[in-house]
Order: sequence, then structure tokens, then C-alpha cells
Amino acid sequence: MTTQPDTLKQFDAAVVPCREIFEKKLIDYGASWRILRPRSVTDQLYIKAKRIRTLEEESEAMVDEGITGEWMALVNYGVIGLIQLDHHFADEVDMTTSEAMKLYDQYIKQSRELLRAKTHDYGDAWRGMRVNSYTDFILTKLQRIKQIEENCGRTLVSEGIDANLYDIINYAVFALIKSNDD
Repeated sequence: MTTQPDTLKQFDAAVVPCREIFEKKLIDYGASWRILRPRSVTDQLYIKAKRIRTLEEESEAMVDEGITGEWMALVNYGVIGLIQLDHHFADEVDMTTSEAMKLYDQYIKQSRELLRAKTHDYGDAWRGMRVNSYTDFILTKLQRIKQIEENCGRTLVSEGIDANLYDIINYAVFALIKSNDD
């Protein structure tokens, strides 16, 4: 089975607005997120995923921010999580916008490569899934990350934090693609 080219093109298109927001926030705030410890990034991802789940279950939102922005935030905080995992947290901002964007592109490229490999093995099975399943899978991945963090980053037979973050990014991208298809 070969990768459907439109899946990767759709991934690329879905990531464009995420990247634009990430860059604009870097201009507004700098890389202030460098101060976040990994557990705080996990909690921020959790907050975003729980809000999505609440919006999926409730008929009315009290805060006028749509679900699409939350999916984009999951992509961007997933990348932040990967950066913090590899570069550790800092006591003050220690990264320029240019450096942060270079890392953003690196991790998105790796996420895209994982999607390409998994699409080869699984086909486009994600297309047959319901969007709220992505939310549930992301929340499950976050619970796994929390447990791995409690285990000081060690696993016996399971994937590590990074693999879970890449999956979170890709599930969020799937939701963005599906929302554009509707």
C-alpha cells in the first residue's frame, strides 16, 4: 500500500495556520514557554483537550473561542513539548524567534514523517474515525505521558513521551483536516 499523496498535502495545509499562529505568538511574547517545565506543558495540553471534549459534549460555549483554535493549540503545544523534552526548560527566555521557528519546522517535519510511515502501514484508517475519538485518544495519550512523568521518564516496554506527543500532534492535524472537509 502506498501513501495517498493528498494525506500529506492535507497535513501540510493544516499545519500552515498553526505555524503562522506560533510565529505571531513568538513575536508577541517571545519564547516565554521556554520557562515551562515538561509537566506544565502536559497540563496545558490537557486543558486544551478537555476544553475540546467539553465543547463536543455541550451545546453552547461560554467563551467565544472555537474548537479549531484548540486543535491548533494542541499542534503547537505538542511541538513545544517536544522542544522542551529535547532542550529542557530554561529559567528565562533563551531562544530567538528564528531558533524557535527552526525547531518548530524540524518537529513538524518529523511528525509528518511519522504520519507518512503510519499511513503506509495503516492506510488512511483515521479518515473513518469520528473526530471525538481523536479527542479521547489525545486525552489517553496525556494520561500516559503523566504516568511516564511520574515514572521519571522511564518505561519498561512502552513508547516514551516523545512518541505520545507526536501522536497528539497528528491526531490534532487529523481533526483540522476533517473540519476543513466538512
